[in-house]
Amino acid sequence: MNILITGGAGYIGNELVFDLIKDPKVEKVIIYDNLSRKNYNLFLDQRTEHTKIKFVKGELLDSRRLRQVLQGVDVVYHLAAIVSTPLATENSHLFEQINHWGTAELVYALEESNVSKVIYLSTTSVYGASEKMIDINTVPDPKTFYGSSKLRGEEHIKRLFDKMDTYIIRCGNVYGYSPSVRFDAVINRFMFEANYIGRIQITGNGKQKRAFIHVDKVVNLLSNLLRKELPSGIYNFSDQNLAIQSIAELIREIYNGLEMIFVNQHLVMREIKVKPDDRIMKILTLEPISVKEELINFKNSFSFSSHI
Repeated sequence: MNILITGGAGYIGNELVFDLIKDPKVEKVIIYDNLSRKNYNLFLDQRTEHTKIKFVKGELLDSRRLRQVLQGVDVVYHLAAIVSTPLATENSHLFEQINHWGTAELVYALEESNVSKVIYLSTTSVYGASEKMIDINTVPDPKTFYGSSKLRGEEHIKRLFDKMDTYIIRCGNVYGYSPSVRFDAVINRFMFEANYIGRIQITGNGKQKRAFIHVDKVVNLLSNLLRKELPSGIYNFSDQNLAIQSIAELIREIYNGLEMIFVNQHLVMREIKVKPDDRIMKILTLEPISVKEELINFKNSFSFSSHI
């Protein structure tokens, strides 16, 4: 089995690559990435042998390159995207170029290929913000350029439902350690600030809740989609709905004496709460672990600490 991962050098892709090559049925994992994040940690990762891995530097908008790299590929994970924090509103053109039209170019190429399965990692940001609990039946109403561009990407992916096994996974906020970790994600940023600065900065009153999922669970799910039976379709993938302040308090239990600073504490920030989708949670095969244990594992992954 040959697998292509767009965005394979990114936060989730880094971990997915090394999980997939453990499978004896996987002959080759092709990483297709333009390295726009300037993160090269994947190429220094020595966890296991790399004979199954191939790297191709390329753009999603390069239709000719995409058609070439898809030759002989059986499964595609489409992770490549311009990613932002859930409620950010910048870089509208770039979001459209990559997340919308880049996905369109990939779908055009997939329609002409012999690929049998495609997994598109979307986002719960397509739902916008709401005080009500969101579930899979909630009508998307994105409030950011990021959410809008990912929803438009979904529309292109939907064309593949009748042609191959196709999964659209609307993922919550991802957190947790990876060699290619994104420190702009809120929990990861808090952990960095706690470990090296001794102070966490919270914007707003901190009462806003967000839907979160650990990177290990994302990788476990994506990997299991190779082997588990699941109907093609759209799925939400989030685990916990946590208030920002409660996360900070949990981290303060791990780092004694940690300071918390509120910026614009009078502001009530928008929130996104997502009901876990039982249809997809059932294919996870990881042992249960508490959020606090996950954060302790994150702390232990830092090379050193400046926190006293």
